[in-house]
Amino acid sequence: MRKLSFAAIAAAAAITLAGCAGGGTDTPAADEGPADIRVWLVGTDTPQEARDYLKTTFEAENPGSTLTIEEQSWTGLVDKLTTSLSGSDSPDVVEVGNTQAAAFTSSGAFLDLTDQYEALGGDDLLPGFVEAGSYDGKFYAAPLYSGSRLVFYKKDALAASGLSVPTTLAEYISNAEKLAADNPGDSGLWWPGQDWYNALPFIWENGGEIATFADGKWSAQFSSAGSIKGLEQVQELMTKASTAPKDGNETNPQVGFCEGTTLQLSAPSWVKWSILAAADAETPGCPDQESNLGVYALPGANGGAAQVFAGGSNIAVAAKSAHPGLATKALAIILSDEFQTIYGKNGLVPAKVSLASTVGTDEVAQAISSAAGNARLTPASPKWADVEASGALTDFFVQIAQGGDIPSLAKALDEKIDGILNG
Repeated sequence: MRKLSFAAIAAAAAITLAGCAGGGTDTPAADEGPADIRVWLVGTDTPQEARDYLKTTFEAENPGSTLTIEEQSWTGLVDKLTTSLSGSDSPDVVEVGNTQAAAFTSSGAFLDLTDQYEALGGDDLLPGFVEAGSYDGKFYAAPLYSGSRLVFYKKDALAASGLSVPTTLAEYISNAEKLAADNPGDSGLWWPGQDWYNALPFIWENGGEIATFADGKWSAQFSSAGSIKGLEQVQELMTKASTAPKDGNETNPQVGFCEGTTLQLSAPSWVKWSILAAADAETPGCPDQESNLGVYALPGANGGAAQVFAGGSNIAVAAKSAHPGLATKALAIILSDEFQTIYGKNGLVPAKVSLASTVGTDEVAQAISSAAGNARLTPASPKWADVEASGALTDFFVQIAQGGDIPSLAKALDEKIDGILNG
């Protein structure tokens, strides 16, 4: 994984959340009166067991205080955080996507936790996520969890088409297309148009980049030769192997798998537990399909594991928290071995390197280990969150899924991204 230094990140920083400038440097109060600590968790990835542990432990350790978890949606999260973290009614502890963290660490939206670094885990914390949560040499947002994308497949479908697990990216593409051809109406690889995360390996494996930073300026690279080659493979899969909506998103990928209309899908490792969720769960899975569920790490262009996007989140204390001492205590519980082990047992890579074995030794754990070695992050610009929030990426890949001209679309996308990152 190629990383930018804190100095490079600092040179790229330019955004400031309204009302947050100058924040983020307060020292947590040693003692505070009883209060209700509001914790924002995003989506459903954090298991209920972990949520219950956080609330129960915090309230037992801090008599008279309570902890309320408020679940947020990934959709529109950046805008909501920007507004809430700069207001008078800020939440106390917030989860943020690792690609969005730089926008908030650079703006003073998070409490400076540098003096808490060792207590929260120190060098045992996932290094890439520590970097994502740091700015100008200071530590603001700790890792929460990580998870590389894996490929889940129906063993019987692969066998019926006479296929084996692919060992190169080219075989992965041809397998998906053959599965679709052998099963008309089904997805040989389920790929909705808005899903840009799964496109990144194709760009990286063909020598392309998302954006590069040099001489104090960002330069988007979707129109480079390597990126174009990868995007052509993406379009081929979207149009020839997938029956997913061309303008759809990646929400609930287990539905098609359980219905039998999705024969392969590329998704974060924790999707296994969505597939195997009880049939009477709020979002039903198909636990009866466990023996037919196979998984492997996306293969690279020349074999081995491909460079995939390292999904996951960071967690921070809001600079405007009215109770920073209690909020930091809640954060410490979230980073505890007990809480993080629950993540590991549910297929998410814990925030601490020492807890990697909690993910297990099964087929999924082995695939996670293989994929994690080549996992990468999006550009470490404080304005990358603005790129995501703009919708430019989702719009671009919807147009690709609809058969649009890649070179002209990529050139226009680069111009948009350059304008945001350097604006």
